[in-house]
Amino acid sequence: MSRNGQQTQQLGRRNRIAVRVRRTLLCLIGIFCSLGYSADPPVGATRVVIIEAPGAVHLFQPSQQIVTAMINHALTNLTGQPDLVAAWRSLVSPTDVIGIKVYAAPGPLCGTRVATAAAVIEGLIESGLNPTNIIVWDKRYADLKAAGFTELAPRYGVQVKGAIETGFDEAAFYESPILGALMWGDLEFGKHAEVLGRNSYVTKLLTKKVTKIVSIAPLLNNHLTGAAGHMYSLAMGSVDNTARFEVSADRLAIAVPEICALPELRDRLVLCITDALICQYEGAQRCLLHYSTVLNQVWVARDPVALDLLAVHEIARQRRRAGAPTRELDLALYQNAGLLELGVSDTNKLTLVRLSVPTSVAVPASHLSRESTTNNTR
Repeated sequence: MSRNGQQTQQLGRRNRIAVRVRRTLLCLIGIFCSLGYSADPPVGATRVVIIEAPGAVHLFQPSQQIVTAMINHALTNLTGQPDLVAAWRSLVSPTDVIGIKVYAAPGPLCGTRVATAAAVIEGLIESGLNPTNIIVWDKRYADLKAAGFTELAPRYGVQVKGAIETGFDEAAFYESPILGALMWGDLEFGKHAEVLGRNSYVTKLLTKKVTKIVSIAPLLNNHLTGAAGHMYSLAMGSVDNTARFEVSADRLAIAVPEICALPELRDRLVLCITDALICQYEGAQRCLLHYSTVLNQVWVARDPVALDLLAVHEIARQRRRAGAPTRELDLALYQNAGLLELGVSDTNKLTLVRLSVPTSVAVPASHLSRESTTNNTR
């Protein structure tokens, strides 16, 4: 065997050992929690508002007016505030810099939809935020442009930024024993002779600019994580040198929760919105509308783990309804996130509040009706 082959084999062996060690540590945390120490966040964080409006999507295109009304009413219900301004001000202050994290790579129809982000921007501006203190961001600016998010800058006066183009902060990073091949865009790429790195550096958007994060994730499948939800989108979009994790579900199950537990992410995340207007249950980052179901829904919560768990189950349900091949659900990522106290990883502990909006152009508030409140999944 050549020397390079031996080094590759040794690297693979070390990486496998590192994954096992991390998994063992998380299991020990689980044992600790089972002895009477709860890993669940405060009760308020377990509340999920699911709002549905027939006609919110027509020919795969969302109605801006209806989507805005859905998000506004869901938010006032979630926060228990009497109006939209009070609802937003219970989460952010007028002096905050808000980073609206979207997932743009799948494109305008299957990723986070521009209409959903626009609804959030309008609510923030109405609550008193200066538009220049609102940043719509994802990992790559090219993805944001291709998905139509750059149009929000001239429309509202907000900023649209890519994490890679903004740069990464050498003082804030996630360290993993799993080595990754450095590539263009990574902070350490080309800076020294080494071609491998063990650090993933946090974008300067979070360390230098953003004080509060609002995450908007689509209802979209991912073959390794079950859903390309808030946890996956935030973790992979906020740091560099991530290709090393996206080769297996085991690596993502450890890296994603640990990255989301970094203070630059965890301490800033105040609201999560699942853009469930359309559920794509096959194709992952590729937009495949023939593997999609129009749900006309938006899900709102402060708990990213809860929303992602619901997304995994809903995607599996849509696969069964369509007669697509079923896969065994691997919930290790979300269980690990629960152990790190990032959210609730038991769907039986969730309180789902369902709201409906009749088909109407104006969608008056008087038409909203609470359908049900349950303590488990559908």
